[in-house]
Amino acid sequence: MAIVYAPPVDPLSDMLSGIRARGASLCEASLSPPWTLRCADGASLTMVTVLDGGASLLPSGGPTLTVGPGDTALVRGPAPFRLVDASKERTSLVMGGYQSARGRHDRLLDTLPPALVHREESDDVLWLASARDALERRDRPGGQALVDRALDMGLVCTLGCWFEREGANAPAWYRGTRDPVVGPALDAIHEHLDQAWTVGSLAARAGVSRAHFATRFTEVMGQTPLGYLTEWRMYTAEELLAEPDAGVARVADAVGYSDAAAFSTAFKRLRGMSPREFRRRATAVVPGSG
Repeated sequence: MAIVYAPPVDPLSDMLSGIRARGASLCEASLSPPWTLRCADGASLTMVTVLDGGASLLPSGGPTLTVGPGDTALVRGPAPFRLVDASKERTSLVMGGYQSARGRHDRLLDTLPPALVHREESDDVLWLASARDALERRDRPGGQALVDRALDMGLVCTLGCWFEREGANAPAWYRGTRDPVVGPALDAIHEHLDQAWTVGSLAARAGVSRAHFATRFTEVMGQTPLGYLTEWRMYTAEELLAEPDAGVARVADAVGYSDAAAFSTAFKRLRGMSPREFRRRATAVVPGSG
């Protein structure tokens, strides 16, 4: 049976759909001034939403950032960082951490600054209700799953809003989704990754000449159209190979390679190991994989 891979239409949803917390941590704290928190749990990504009061965020790389009521900070790990009291009042906050990352998660993190802050009013923070519900039920059956999904929701909401507000300063792959030439090609790739795309066929989807498309895509995305296509195929292949019953030939077909040998060669060149070796390592650490 062939693997049916049907990602969402837009590349942002496709990018975020591959991110799933497993064993995430989540806590709510109320702190009396003066206070300092040193976060050194090695999380690949930490999310902090301030409810009341305020804090100064001191990441290991990048400038100090101020986080006020309603603001959500995202901090890339695994390097430690500090939160320091920046209010004369009591500060309350919710903090969650992703304990591991791979595939699309890694690619997403690589496009973010060491730390960022999305600013909004406390009443507009969509993920807080889910986070508090998860905190209340985390010791019950299914509690960890609730924590994981609450953190996923917070990440999707925060990044989607932050990318929108950043505009020209957002990552190249996000700017590309809004570009009239690059956007249609990205939609085509993410909708139908298994098709035998060429620069010419992608240019046709964009409605421009092959030369203009290739130049514009490289300018916006910082890589060639086929370079992006191959990269996304490899990230998707990693996720499919992590499924214990996914054969290499089936994965190759799902990501647009009619020849399993050609897929294996490309995967090993870009990932430093064969698809079978990657699958052995991936399934060895996936809970419940057997």
